[in-house]
Amino acid sequence: MRIAKLATMFILALAFAAPHLAHTQTQTPDEDARKNAQQARKALNAMVKALGGEAWLDIKNQMLQGKVAAFFHGNPDPGTTELFEFHQWPDHDRIEVTKHRDVVEFFVGRQGWEVTYRGKKAIDKDTLDDYLRRRDHSIETAVKVWMKNPQTLLLYEGQHMAERHLAEQVTLISPENDAITILIDNDTHLPLQRIFKWRDPTYHDKNTEVEEYDDYHTIDGFPTPFTITRLKNGDTVRQYYITRAVYNQNLSANFWDPDAEARKVKK
Repeated sequence: MRIAKLATMFILALAFAAPHLAHTQTQTPDEDARKNAQQARKALNAMVKALGGEAWLDIKNQMLQGKVAAFFHGNPDPGTTELFEFHQWPDHDRIEVTKHRDVVEFFVGRQGWEVTYRGKKAIDKDTLDDYLRRRDHSIETAVKVWMKNPQTLLLYEGQHMAERHLAEQVTLISPENDAITILIDNDTHLPLQRIFKWRDPTYHDKNTEVEEYDDYHTIDGFPTPFTITRLKNGDTVRQYYITRAVYNQNLSANFWDPDAEARKVKK
């Protein structure tokens, strides 16, 4: 009778403990995910602070001047092109090409135009899609849009090597299952790489785009990479050599208006 009574008590104890044990087991992955997301956010916040903190988040506009070299199948084309690139958050971009700045590209909202001595014309769809895709996956967009969305998943993926630097790797996954991966210098906390993938709508193959940042100089309090390299599927496609950067300029009211630029060119 005593053994039977103990057995009954043991079975009742297991029955009582089972829900608690199951609850503990189901909570463990959630707790791990929460801690991992906190570590990812901590790395991203350190990156923002290194870039200039609140002042960087509130930048009115920026201008980068330099030269760009094009590559084909990883091999450089001869020569470089003079470049003046203006950006105003969130969706105003203006690129002036050549030493005479006589070719001007506008990317305003989701539209794009090119202005030359022939006047204004719409930028072709492939070029526009390429530009908007890179803007949509920029570090600025990752911080100012994706990080603010509570449905965005943040993944801390440990330490990796990037451009001979030890870096923390963080991936942000949007509610639409899109992703941006950022590698952050372990010492300076400045971004070293930005990576995203996209599927070609025609051929349905997946492409990997990488942007690498090197040779940082502090301009007006903002660390600015003076060498920017773009790669697609492992091949270098563009390399930018920045010589000058300016932040928070007072730009004219029609600075972002391609029609105003076209009228000026015709004069």
